[in-house]
Amino acid sequence: MSDHLIEDLVADSIRILDGHAEAGDPRARDWYSALYRFQSGFDCSFTHFRVMDILLRRRYTYRFPVSLHPDYAERSPYFDALTEFTALRTFDEDAPDFDGHGSWLEDGYVEPPFLYCDAGTELWRRMAAVGELHGSDAAPPHRTRLIEVVREVAVTAEKEQDRELIGLWYGFGCETLLGGPAGCSFDVSELAEMPAVQDLRTIVRRTDALPVAQGSPYAVPVEFADHHDLEAWWWEL
Repeated sequence: MSDHLIEDLVADSIRILDGHAEAGDPRARDWYSALYRFQSGFDCSFTHFRVMDILLRRRYTYRFPVSLHPDYAERSPYFDALTEFTALRTFDEDAPDFDGHGSWLEDGYVEPPFLYCDAGTELWRRMAAVGELHGSDAAPPHRTRLIEVVREVAVTAEKEQDRELIGLWYGFGCETLLGGPAGCSFDVSELAEMPAVQDLRTIVRRTDALPVAQGSPYAVPVEFADHHDLEAWWWEL
């Protein structure tokens, strides 16, 4: 079953960031990359088409006629026969190196009559190599930490008086917002000095968004946290 709360959270964040970032701001592309990387860690459906107009305008997703696919000349009957949404990467689940379907967007996808690819994927690199993408469009997104993106979301959400969006993000806690495969690698003193963390906590206090955060299904109660001191500090605004 798809995690609709995460899907809605990411889509709403993309919309609110788009509404406040200046036209042509290259950071939006980086922010969206981080948001979809976050979403990929949950059981979510493919949701790009909820906000596809934004993704195209912000140069995160690229759209072409299917005939421009680098393999079209060799496989035109296959491409011409596509009549519905199709991810183009195929998998050999019996191969020794098969590691799941997480890379299913790497070779792009077709929603007839168009071909799509996201910045940083294998098909995007191929389209750049054959000259279909130029300049900044041929440069990969800068890897941006999730906490930096959440700070931007909170800043814009405060302007829109969207207390719920602020609280839902804060509710994920430092393990998710600043962590990695091994969890959060910072101690309390380091977190307290981070500008993005300082800004986010200030906004949460100012908007009284902590009760929303505490009510989130993703909130981690202190007694169950892996790093008690970190999580206790996080929740004691």
